Amino acid sequence: MNRVVSRLVVVLVLAGFYFLPTVCRASSSVPQVPAKGMVTMVDLGATKCMVCKMMSSIVDSLQKEYKGKADIVFIDVWEHPGEGQKFGIKLIPTQIFFDRNGKEVYRHQGLMPKAEIVSKLEEMGVK
Repeated sequence: MNRVVSRLVVVLVLAGFYFLPTVCRASSSVPQVPAKGMVTMVDLGATKCMVCKMMSSIVDSLQKEYKGKADIVFIDVWEHPGEGQKFGIKLIPTQIFFDRNGKEVYRHQGLMPKAEIVSKLEEMGVK
């Protein structure tokens, strides 16, 4: 049953690629993740993915709110497929949290509400 759900999510994500307009968030360069000496949350997704677009406003907001306190990063894995492989993602969007030492401490697949991200960052000592 779990495989069926995973495949359905992938189909829905791919459908978003064809039917929704593009959000201009992608960049040609890939940021260094995790940031040295700073708590980092990376959102791995695609600008043409329906669920990832919903994450986009959350990520953009968090980038402004946590500037200088935590590194909040978006990486488009359709534009940079090696990054998806590097982080071992199986579904987009995927959010990965790294502590100040660069150790992965938490991973979430799918849409992650802003309140949950904030809670996780606070749990990691970011105010």
